[in-house]
Amino acid sequence: MDRRTEIREFLRTRRARITPEQAGMTPHAGVRRVPGLRREEVAQLAGVSVDYYIRLERGHSKGISETVLDAVARALRLDDTERAHLFDLAQPTAARTSRRRPLSPQKVRPVLYRALDALSVPALIQGRRMDVLAANRLGHALFTDFQALPLRERNFARFVFLDDAASSLYADWHRAAGDCVANLRLYAGRHPDDPQLTELIGELSVRSDTFRRIWADHDVLAHASGTKRLHHPLVGDLTLDYEVLTVADDPEQALVILTPEPASPSAEAIDILASWTHSPAEVPRASDQAPADGLN
Repeated sequence: MDRRTEIREFLRTRRARITPEQAGMTPHAGVRRVPGLRREEVAQLAGVSVDYYIRLERGHSKGISETVLDAVARALRLDDTERAHLFDLAQPTAARTSRRRPLSPQKVRPVLYRALDALSVPALIQGRRMDVLAANRLGHALFTDFQALPLRERNFARFVFLDDAASSLYADWHRAAGDCVANLRLYAGRHPDDPQLTELIGELSVRSDTFRRIWADHDVLAHASGTKRLHHPLVGDLTLDYEVLTVADDPEQALVILTPEPASPSAEAIDILASWTHSPAEVPRASDQAPADGLN
């Protein structure tokens, strides 16, 4: 992915959403040709020269200081996730070089397989690019049997955009789709040279008009917790709270747990779904982990 293009489009879309009035400025008289703030207005708010800001928005970030990036982030009212994304995009040359090293394969440790099977609620382990590295029986039953899919298709973004079942599963599919794309955008800022990410984005862009449109918005989102409202074909409506817990020895691997409110209709539905699933699988042996290892 072209870093300069990413910086340009991210900053352009961020300033397009803020009006001068929202920024506490008095708008200039006359017709405004662009939505939101002009580049010179962002420069004024950030306390930098117009030429300096224009160079940054064109992707020329070499030598830029953290102080300037912080000032631009404040001017554009970026939240913590957006600010981190801006720093990823405009990071110093040395850091960019280190990020180009090949990514090592992600492995799911046996203790995590045991933890998955010990849980009585849907859970999965998600890796880079929203790859699904593992899931327990309820996780498979709730979404799809990722283990039965070809290796390259075990990916949550592919499920959301390319599996017809996803559009009927999510009560608000468009919100789920937007969150999914924003999560991928955040990852792309950290790993712009990931060839598997490039392949994934290319495939989704070709096969889904909605993905291509949302991808152009350049929104970013870090999933930590929230609520999913689903309509499962077997047990009906579900409201599940989710938590995303980072795995200690791999910050780009997370345990995602979905839980219903105790004694709620959703809890009863999950119990019914559990009774219809097979018994927990044995913890995979080292040789059984090869499919997950291949997702790097």
